Amino acid sequence: MTSEINICKLMKPQRPPALCPRVTRWDGGGWPEQGRDFCSDTFQVARGSRDDSSPQEPYHLLKNMTSKSPPLCMCPAGWKLLAMLALVLVVMVLYSISREDRYIELFYFPIPEKKEPCFQGEAERKASKLFGNYSRDQPIFLRLKDYFWVKTPSAYELPYGTKGSEDLLLRVLAITSYSIPESIQSLKCRRCVVVGNGHRLRNSSLGDVINKYDVVIRLNNAPVTGYESDVGSKTTMRLFYPESAHFNPKVENNPDTLLVLVAFKAMDFHWIETILSDKKRVRKGFWKQPPLIWDVNPKQIRILNPFFMEIAADKLLSLPMQQPRKVKQKPTTGLLAITLALHLCDLVHIAGFGYPDTHNKKQTIHYYEQITLKSMAGSGHNVSQEALAIKRMLEIGAVKNLTYF
Repeated sequence: MTSEINICKLMKPQRPPALCPRVTRWDGGGWPEQGRDFCSDTFQVARGSRDDSSPQEPYHLLKNMTSKSPPLCMCPAGWKLLAMLALVLVVMVLYSISREDRYIELFYFPIPEKKEPCFQGEAERKASKLFGNYSRDQPIFLRLKDYFWVKTPSAYELPYGTKGSEDLLLRVLAITSYSIPESIQSLKCRRCVVVGNGHRLRNSSLGDVINKYDVVIRLNNAPVTGYESDVGSKTTMRLFYPESAHFNPKVENNPDTLLVLVAFKAMDFHWIETILSDKKRVRKGFWKQPPLIWDVNPKQIRILNPFFMEIAADKLLSLPMQQPRKVKQKPTTGLLAITLALHLCDLVHIAGFGYPDTHNKKQTIHYYEQITLKSMAGSGHNVSQEALAIKRMLEIGAVKNLTYF
């Protein structure tokens, strides 16, 4: 007894009619035979017959079908379908890359969960290629004893020295401290990370990684609350200046965080003195009005040694120490923080550094606010030159990057 079996009905799922044209039939070799309807062809299967020409088992039937089925690429409709799928895929990829958060995911290089070995003196050795044989005996924070009986301890004015600002500085040092916490001093090998404010931190999921470092250095008014999964919650030090102090010290920091003042001008010392001593506030002399009320514990305040601003400007950016006041260039707080870390730590990593390309005028520069490179105009910072300096640090292994730079 025989039965007719339609090949297309045996295929699961069935092919669309458009993929089975009437004009072709393919016999498994050579080019398709013209003038036949492939889907209407039938096989005569003799039930009970055991010879190879009419196999009874479904396996042989399916094998015969697949060996003689025309490839999808032979059908014009198949080409159209593949072209449409490719077009959709290209559009999806372009759309994904155009989204800022997806861009970060594509170029994010997480470090292994296992801690990188820390070797004492490693950062100092590598940093000497950048800074020369500078002395590590320089104190990180300014001390009262270094100014109390010395009239002019510095050869430069702020921000590269304290010349001409000694009287204001003395009053500030009398109500602040300079010590480094014992928890850091006692470490045989200090693992540090400098967390920048760049947009590349957004959706980075680096929070847990950042929290594992011995020392976490943050910058200016960059928030932690609400961004913990990307930037962590631990803050050992936060570098700031009056105009960037628009943050709540008790909310965005830990109880033992050191708030490190970076003084660019004498009025910065005057501002912090009025805040800590609750004196009449100063409102002039700033490019942006600093906070008039700032709830902070004086024991948390430190004054950064201008020495680090000097070597960052001189050795990394080749800036002259004596500049006309109207065109004064200076390092950013970020580059200054890296310089500080190379002095304090044995292993230095960075995250969230780098600015968008200059032609990308719509890309935000911070992970927490919608401002662009336009806001940097007139700031006195050469971001292109700083980018080259950081790339040099990465090339010689003085620092390592947790995010794309």
